[in-house]
Amino acid sequence: MDMFYAGLDLSRKRVDVCAVDRDGVVVAEMAAAPDADGLAGLAARLAPLGRARAAIESMTGARCVHDRLEELGWEVEIADAQKVKGLAPLACNTDRIDALVLAELCRRQLVPAIWLPDPRVRAERERARWRLHPICHRVALKNRVHSTSGAQEPRPLDADGLRQAVPGVRPVRRARPRAARAARGA
Repeated sequence: MDMFYAGLDLSRKRVDVCAVDRDGVVVAEMAAAPDADGLAGLAARLAPLGRARAAIESMTGARCVHDRLEELGWEVEIADAQKVKGLAPLACNTDRIDALVLAELCRRQLVPAIWLPDPRVRAERERARWRLHPICHRVALKNRVHSTSGAQEPRPLDADGLRQAVPGVRPVRRARPRAARAARGA
């Protein structure tokens, strides 16, 4: 079975794909929706070309595309965007050209891939992040409660959370440091 190399350039509304064969000849150029159905359709359209090896530039959403295409049997690497621009600086920067550059780097095995933890490790990190979220809110609420209650009777707060002056209650004055009293001559 043959193999082809694909470069994927992801944007908000679509994924531009350029597929090349072992010799570097472009065998397919197309676009697909960056959702699960669009990527499944893309994999089905390119299935007759053989096994797929692909590279996608690192950006928001690249991990989801990576995971979905790996579920569909592709070998996918996420390329460091800054290093790709360093390897292949082009004056004309379009999504089609970026996809072609990524396909060529993939074919030559020069993709500056970033490390991506496996799904199990990512799931554990996400769980830890969500467990930390309520703790942060609890600490912030506790700090707010402690900052509003004082040693004296609590004063009411205005709309901005600032203490209002209470009529008939004199504010507490702190003793001045010795150096300030000495300078004043007291």
